[in-house]
Amino acid sequence: MTLVKFANPKSSTPATWFNDVFDSFFNDSFVSDRLTSRVPAVNIAETENEYHIELAAPGLKKDDFKINLDKDVLSISVESKNETTDENKKYSRREYSYTSFVRSFTLPESADHAKIDAEYTDGVLKINVAKKEEAKYQPREIAVK
Repeated sequence: MTLVKFANPKSSTPATWFNDVFDSFFNDSFVSDRLTSRVPAVNIAETENEYHIELAAPGLKKDDFKINLDKDVLSISVESKNETTDENKKYSRREYSYTSFVRSFTLPESADHAKIDAEYTDGVLKINVAKKEEAKYQPREIAVK
């Protein structure tokens, strides 16, 4: 149950009351969780040789993903459609489920565009982007003169 706080009725106008109702609706955690869950969560990490992008997208197949690289922008998109038919009694019921999203990431200049690979296992899409050789950290000793 959500408690809705309203302004003083003596000083409120219908517009103020209307805004209060919608503010409380969109700030409700039940609704906001449903609105934000449309885009999968992403983890981005960097190692000495690569950048790692992990996208949590359970329930999909590897064929559902389209990964594109346009200049420095890596885009991951999904569009899948599921149909379920249940023949029961004398009627037919159909349920449609559509899932679609796009996530885009700007790659740094140190990313090697020719060495990008992706793998989808256990509901997680893992993308590895190699670093250019000149961008890798190379320790060296500096001589004192």
